[in-house]
Amino acid sequence: MSLSWVLLIGSGVMECVWAAALDKSEGFTHPIPVIIFVVAMVLSMLGLSHAVRDIPLGIAYSVWVGIGATLTLLYSVFFGGESMTPLQIMFAVGLIVCVVGLKLSAAS
Repeated sequence: MSLSWVLLIGSGVMECVWAAALDKSEGFTHPIPVIIFVVAMVLSMLGLSHAVRDIPLGIAYSVWVGIGATLTLLYSVFFGGESMTPLQIMFAVGLIVCVVGLKLSAAS
C-alpha cells in the first residue's frame, strides 16, 4: 500500500475525529473539543490533499467520505447511544464494501 493510501485512510479517520469533536463542542462552546476539531480537520484536509496527487480525485474523495461516514456512524452507535435498525446495518455494510471495492479497483 502506497503512502498516499495510508494518508488517505488516516485522513478518513481524522474526519471521524473532527465530526465527533464537533458534536462534543456543543456549538463551539467547549474549547477542548473545538481545538480537537480544528486540528483533526486540518490533518484530514492535508492528508486528502496529498493523497489526490497520486489517487484520482473521485476515488480518493469517495473513499475519504466513506471511511469518515462509517467510522462516525460506528462512533455514534458505540459511544453516543444511537441505535441502528437491521436495514441501517445492511446499508452501512454496503458502504464499507463499496469503499473496499473502490480501493481494490484503483490503479494506485
